[in-house]
Amino acid sequence: MKHIDIFTDGACSGNPGPGGWGAVLRYNGVEKELSGGEKQTTNNRMELTAVIKALEALKEPCEVRLVTDSKYVADGIGKGWAESWRKNNWRKADKKPALNADLWETLLNLLETHKVEIRWVKGHAGHPENERCDRLAVDYYKKLQ
Repeated sequence: MKHIDIFTDGACSGNPGPGGWGAVLRYNGVEKELSGGEKQTTNNRMELTAVIKALEALKEPCEVRLVTDSKYVADGIGKGWAESWRKNNWRKADKKPALNADLWETLLNLLETHKVEIRWVKGHAGHPENERCDRLAVDYYKKLQ
């Protein structure tokens, strides 16, 4: 399996409001930038979308090191929350509906294809690739305003 490093970030102006996402994929020293956004969304939806779009860009099953500043994404996957929500028909432990079930479902399906290791980094703390992804996300949503 190929080893890919993926860095992602999502951003929103208002929550909800215009939002953007950015991703950097790195394989064998070659990098590819991806970005997009929506006119009316939330920060968490953009964080999830960044990961989804990055994984969807892979043409074959890969070993992925995913670096995100989103505790929502990192814990949702790493602590198994999203899997539990899916098993409970998209209900959380308190029986309330899990938010963003559509995106979580897509992401969980992608995680079945790829071997993904999640690494959380503190946002806006100087991590070069995280800052780069943040710029991609912000630049994109500014076009939507």
